[in-house]
Amino acid sequence: MILARTRPSRFLPAIMFVWGLVTMGMAWVPDYKALIAFRVIVGILEAGFAPGVILIISSWYKKSEQSKRFAVYISAAILSGAFGGILAGAITKGLDGAHGLAGWRWLFLVEGVATSVVSLISAFVLLDFPATTMKLSARERQLAMQRLRADNVQNDNNDEDAPKPTHLGALKLALLNWRVWLFVIGYMAIVGSSTLSYFYPTLVNGLGYTAQLAQYMTVPIYAAAFVVTLITGVTMDRYPQYRGLVLGGWMTFAMLCAIVICVVYNFTARYILLVLMASALWAANGLAISYGSSTFAYMAPEVRAIALAFINAMGNLAQIYGSYLFPSSDAPKYLMGFGVIGGLCFTGVVSYLAIHFMLRRKPVEKFTDA
Repeated sequence: MILARTRPSRFLPAIMFVWGLVTMGMAWVPDYKALIAFRVIVGILEAGFAPGVILIISSWYKKSEQSKRFAVYISAAILSGAFGGILAGAITKGLDGAHGLAGWRWLFLVEGVATSVVSLISAFVLLDFPATTMKLSARERQLAMQRLRADNVQNDNNDEDAPKPTHLGALKLALLNWRVWLFVIGYMAIVGSSTLSYFYPTLVNGLGYTAQLAQYMTVPIYAAAFVVTLITGVTMDRYPQYRGLVLGGWMTFAMLCAIVICVVYNFTARYILLVLMASALWAANGLAISYGSSTFAYMAPEVRAIALAFINAMGNLAQIYGSYLFPSSDAPKYLMGFGVIGGLCFTGVVSYLAIHFMLRRKPVEKFTDA
């Protein structure tokens, strides 16, 4: 909500810059306890970044333009997963011992510098809200607002006459909205299932590949997910009325893949199923964000900010239990992990189909219907 009443072009870059400095500081931590303390600070700074980006994108584009934008946004995470491990390995190995620093310390230093540099660039590139940005002329701001109002996207950040809910009032409007809780359940199912990505190297290694080759064999998984996510985003902007159905379809597909993996032990077949399952889950992740953003477009920016941040935060809580789904003792079948993911996917199917059909019966069109 704070971001909804401030200037994102200053707020987010400032967070990123401090985030980068703290990450660089991790290169000189004296012990494990200090490392944990620094990591907690980084986590706090990271926590507001994703909700902030989601709010900004939802504030600039019409509902029928958001899926492809969020697909691009989530694709950054896909690409980082594909090449992050390889780059990290190259940095830690190539710079190990340089200037007396261990490789893992160089990793924090390089990542921190990169984050800080990007934050400085974003301060000049990132726009504020359509009604408040100074990088557009008055006429351009007016046109931006008009196209959003025509699509019932509430965005009057600088309208002094528009009623602005208090912090507590905005929180109440967001958390008492039944749609928000359905999206929470659905997104927790997606994120919980997507913790599968943490174990790609482990799972691929369990399929019979060596540790080094397993790292490279994860790249096709991310590459397929990247393509499917972008195709889904572009297609859903053409047919936005089917976002809920397609989400239900992708979660059903991922659920079936998880079930088949539990009963098929052929290495090649399991690898192919892993690729297909990952593609479905990543595509669902990007689409779920745009579906929630467009659904809550009728809300005042302050209320929408809290609703989207709450969905994102609750969804990410799923990573806590998701990190325990694939213990090494379950190798190589990992029946518990894939069984739990199958159940989570089923929960996602029910949630998004329920949202789809309930929104058809009672469309969201008025701010007072928050």
